[in-house]
Amino acid sequence: MNVQTVFAQLPVLESSRLVLKKIEEDNLDEVFGIYDNEEVFRHCGIIPKHNKETVRSMIGHFERDFGKKSRIKWGIFRKEDGRLTGIAEASDFNQKVDMVTIGYFLAEDCWGMGIATEAVRLLTAYLFTEAEVNRIQAQVMPANDASKKVLIKNGFRKEGTLRQAALWAGKGIVDLEIYAILKEDYDGAPDK
Repeated sequence: MNVQTVFAQLPVLESSRLVLKKIEEDNLDEVFGIYDNEEVFRHCGIIPKHNKETVRSMIGHFERDFGKKSRIKWGIFRKEDGRLTGIAEASDFNQKVDMVTIGYFLAEDCWGMGIATEAVRLLTAYLFTEAEVNRIQAQVMPANDASKKVLIKNGFRKEGTLRQAALWAGKGIVDLEIYAILKEDYDGAPDK
């Protein structure tokens, strides 16, 4: 894994429809709109945030975590109007086995448009080709069928269920399904 490349500068990832890039304080209203929605986090280990100042602080934490080389958060922006439609992340960089965990969530009014699938395609391509990881995984609550479809469309395979294996904020102890893709299984690149 090439951690120096990953954390040298926040990478900008682009497809024909989307740009994954740094979330700025100018995006506060859009970020707040996502974090303020209970439905967005129904299947996530994230507690919704109903205070705009809390969300403003979180945007600063995104940069802090990047500086600590622990987590990267990208805003998922539509090229057509520049709107921030969601957030994608890479975390838990395990250099011993060249593995990373990804996550993503979208504004509710952007569900079902293929945005998450395209964002994961961009992220997967970047992590395999530039960051030189060998394994990308995602943890999904069993009831989150939409997220499972996104991963399967991107070549991820369900590897199993970890029963009562995690304590997720606001959810308690939960089962998690593990989906993963190895570099040797990867055969594509994002559309340009």
